[in-house]
Amino acid sequence: MRRIRTSELVPGMITAEDVFNYNGQLILPKGLTLTDKAITRLEFYSILSVRVKDSSITGMNIEEDTRTHAERIRESEEFKKFHESFDENLASFKDSINDIVDMNANIDTDAMLTNTLAILSEATSSYHAFDMLHNMRQYDDLTFAHSMNVALICNIFAQWLKWPEKEQNLLTLCGLLHDVGKLKIPDTIIKKPDRLTDDEYKVIKTHTVEGFHILKSKNINTHIMNAALMHHEKCDGTGYPLGIQADKIDRYAKAVAIADVYDAMTSARIYRGPLCPFRVIEIFEAEGLQKYDPEYILIFLENIVNTYLHNDVLLSNKETATIVFINKQQLSKPVVKQGDKFIDLSKELDLHIDAIL
Repeated sequence: MRRIRTSELVPGMITAEDVFNYNGQLILPKGLTLTDKAITRLEFYSILSVRVKDSSITGMNIEEDTRTHAERIRESEEFKKFHESFDENLASFKDSINDIVDMNANIDTDAMLTNTLAILSEATSSYHAFDMLHNMRQYDDLTFAHSMNVALICNIFAQWLKWPEKEQNLLTLCGLLHDVGKLKIPDTIIKKPDRLTDDEYKVIKTHTVEGFHILKSKNINTHIMNAALMHHEKCDGTGYPLGIQADKIDRYAKAVAIADVYDAMTSARIYRGPLCPFRVIEIFEAEGLQKYDPEYILIFLENIVNTYLHNDVLLSNKETATIVFINKQQLSKPVVKQGDKFIDLSKELDLHIDAIL
């Protein structure tokens, strides 16, 4: 079988495997003879390529699609529009925040929300949006791009939590403004490539209180203020600045905390590359259930894993495989398929997913 770009499919080709959309819904079954209608269906669901049987393309001069999943995403029209919208709105957001901090300007939350939601309009589903966002990892701006990422993740997360639209929008704003206090921290600390000293760490931790005071002076929604203040609190009381436990932490701050840490770990830093989402999930599984709201973290991790169902991955033994089944007991260890062989990673202690291909 060969992987062919959807743009090069022609009626008569036969699918070599089931084709699923981002929500895990079966779009076309294995062994289907493609028609114009079937190809249009693939285009509608933003399926960028499919595997077809060799026998159905004999004699055709069609180049196999050897791109990785990430390459296919980054070359898609949806991603190009997503990227352009992200850049435009990031610049606008940066100007707005600088005016708020430096010139005491008012916060236009309606405009901020409209601009942020415009970025997501290019996606066909929350999973598609999350996949495109995962491929937006080239920014070295540790405050503004991170805040925009967290806002987008928060919006998607709120959908996964099945919060009503009003609460989705509010959580999006919480994510957008959660780190506003970092504008009060010296760049020499924010952008320091080495490990922070104890004194520098004490300074950077003040961004939570600084952000709270900036937002409080603007008479903004209480949940947005609390998200700025509490997004480093932990449910077991080990967080800062207040050291409070789960029952005292604003529920919006609990959600922002998860989005914040996930984006930080999956983004490149001066001292390391981005972590694979499955490595991040493994870290959350080991440490997260005590530190984060259990309901929130489980829903978040389950949906991240579902984003990559049917994706090709690189294993730690440098072989490739396809994720075919999610293990709900150990989300970082799905069942993968290599040819006709199935591998349950939860039973292979020395084998794990190194990268999404």
